[in-house]
Amino acid sequence: MLYNYLKIALRNLTKSPVYSTINIVGLSVGIATTLLISLWINDELSFNKYHRNYERIARVMQHQTYNGTTSTTPATPLPMNQALQNEHGGEFSAIANSSWTEDRTLAFGDKKISRKGNCVEPAFPDMMSLNILKGTASELKNPNTALLSKSTADALFGDQNPINQLITVDNKSHFKVAGIYQDLPHSTEFADISFLLPWAYYLQEEPWVKRSELNWGNNSFLLFVQIAPHVSFEGVNSKIEKIKMRHAKDEARFDPKAFLHPMSKWHLYSEWDNGVQVRGRIQFVWLFGIIGGFVLLLACINFMNLSTARSQKRAKEVGIRKTVGSVRSQLIAQFFTESIMTAVFAFLLAILLAQLSLPLFNQIAGKKITLPWADTQSWLIGFGFTLLTGLIAGSYPALYLSGFKPVKVLKGAGSALVLASGRFAAIPRQTLVILQFTVSITLVIGTLVVLRQIQHAKNRPVGFQTAGLISVLMNTPDLKKNADALGKELLQSGAVINIAKSSSPASEVWSTDASFSWPGKDPDQLGDLGTLGITHDYGKTVGWQIKQGRDFNRSFSTDSSAMILNESAARFMGLKQTIGTKVQWNDNKYTIIGIIQDVVTGSPFMPVQPAVFMLKENWTSFLQIRLNPEMNASQALSVIEPVFKKFNPGSPFDYKFASAEYDMKFRSENRIGQLSTIFASLAIFISCLGLFGLSSFAAEQRQKEIGIRKVLGASVTSLWQMLSKDYLILVTIACVIAIPIAFTLMQHWLQQYTYKTTLSWWIFASAILGAVVITLFTVSYQSIRAAMLNPVKTLRSE
Repeated sequence: MLYNYLKIALRNLTKSPVYSTINIVGLSVGIATTLLISLWINDELSFNKYHRNYERIARVMQHQTYNGTTSTTPATPLPMNQALQNEHGGEFSAIANSSWTEDRTLAFGDKKISRKGNCVEPAFPDMMSLNILKGTASELKNPNTALLSKSTADALFGDQNPINQLITVDNKSHFKVAGIYQDLPHSTEFADISFLLPWAYYLQEEPWVKRSELNWGNNSFLLFVQIAPHVSFEGVNSKIEKIKMRHAKDEARFDPKAFLHPMSKWHLYSEWDNGVQVRGRIQFVWLFGIIGGFVLLLACINFMNLSTARSQKRAKEVGIRKTVGSVRSQLIAQFFTESIMTAVFAFLLAILLAQLSLPLFNQIAGKKITLPWADTQSWLIGFGFTLLTGLIAGSYPALYLSGFKPVKVLKGAGSALVLASGRFAAIPRQTLVILQFTVSITLVIGTLVVLRQIQHAKNRPVGFQTAGLISVLMNTPDLKKNADALGKELLQSGAVINIAKSSSPASEVWSTDASFSWPGKDPDQLGDLGTLGITHDYGKTVGWQIKQGRDFNRSFSTDSSAMILNESAARFMGLKQTIGTKVQWNDNKYTIIGIIQDVVTGSPFMPVQPAVFMLKENWTSFLQIRLNPEMNASQALSVIEPVFKKFNPGSPFDYKFASAEYDMKFRSENRIGQLSTIFASLAIFISCLGLFGLSSFAAEQRQKEIGIRKVLGASVTSLWQMLSKDYLILVTIACVIAIPIAFTLMQHWLQQYTYKTTLSWWIFASAILGAVVITLFTVSYQSIRAAMLNPVKTLRSE
């Protein structure tokens, strides 16, 4: 019997190939979309779970208050480590300091590669449960040892055994490879770390780090802890909150409060506003989860609508089957078999679509997701959902049509279907279409707002010329020693028109200081300003714009004690006469000689940080190079590279374009915009299939009405208007509902940005116009097709 059910079901599917294709494709697109979103959500929720002690690891962070505003940072002072061990050692299983992740050059023989890594204390590898493949991690207490990831070791040594081999870091320091660890997965905060160097080396090689061991005011280090099994994060937080205040009374002006931020919250709960945790990627998990649920709902609604539309044609089949002896249970089984088979085909096609879409999806989402082919539970859930979808979609034909009386059915389809054509019979289907388009229009408006916000920030004046500007990190002794000679030869090459040095990239401020004071400053105000060390030609190289005063000039020997402010710093100080004012910083006085237009540092969606620029060549660690605009970039770089290899032979030529670095600031918003565009397009596509299903259903029901109207002289155009009008009303209702919902949601979303766009009327008008055009395009096929049928065929009585 089951074989016959399957054979008949397959015959019915192939008998109407267009209908079957639309039905299967619509459902499969919905399932594939939901599957991809589910994999993305699972990846987000499982972030950092690679680490064995995931539930007990945290990083030490602190809140600090400047002029009434509280900022939250993971940067801590170095002596906090020892204080935690001395005063609260029983609360922790392990404590480890770490440097910030840095690009360094690794060399072995003739092979030279650039990789990211950290200097860490010996407890770090075990705390983060690194999987040591060769050697041992315990040797990291030795200042001349290193741990490499497997991919880094393969790149340097190939098939050779790397253990006890010597590598050169930054063309100056030699390390013995003590261990090889398995590359960390993409779904961890430490995925980029390709090597680990000893903390003892960091103290030994960097004098400023050694000087910071007793300095509670230098917040420049990362501190990770693993709490003991018997304690809680909340309990530890209550004990360590005032630890900095107890040890550094002069820090009381910042009201510092230390706390532990658990690893389980690093990825999803990572944003604070004025000391309160407010946002993070969890908002995207909820957002995409809701979108995935709606997309799947839309697909299931379409499946039911299309099944309903086609099932009406099978009323006579039911009557004949019952006449020859079929019982209702057999008919129910037949209809359910057909709907489940359709759902299974859709599920299999959805898996294929998801697999084909994964590379592009991963590229957009910044993921490395794969389908869980070996996960039995995932397959059971997938097939369980498919079975449920098939049962729900087949419920109407199975339970309703199978109950028809054969005498009434064979006497005339009209009497048999009278229950389906009552005044209120269409309301449920119309409600579902309104729901579909409400969701779709809301998504479209939201996508337009996101894209407009991104473009609004991109159109913001950057304050310097990003095109043609590259930066090179001076991470080797050769580069630092030969920087001046290198610069002269680069200028002589014709590929470079300006070169200068700086302490941070052009669109970043890596250091702040609250020790500035000036005439008229409120004694309670903290003079917290970003500080950048530069050389004379920096302004000319990056192309900043002087608003008042002048730039640094070698002709003025006094410029060694001068400073230039950005506009935000000038406003922050509130000086009536800025140029020429003396500013006290530590034990020195500096004269303000110029004000530049604000350079966007940090997030392009937030206010520019007040900052000062001073001639401090000993601070600098970056070369800023302005390429010759009369040469294309690739040609200029081909000229520059040999010069770098001449003066820095032990390292590869590693550079970054300022334009690319600035574009990275939009990475998160760009991903949201791209994913939103895709999801909104899919929602519209699926909603159109639902509209197609409803118009098909209505056309089936109104064939005789259309035939009578044609006989009485109605034109194709008037019939098309009659059939299309109802759907335009439904979409208009959806627009009326969607607009206030979208306006409220997007207005709330924009509140997180200081520099934000406005909700212009044309965004909503565009969404409405698009919905109307798409509606007319979708229903016109069925409407015109029905209107052009020969009335002789539709009115014939059998």
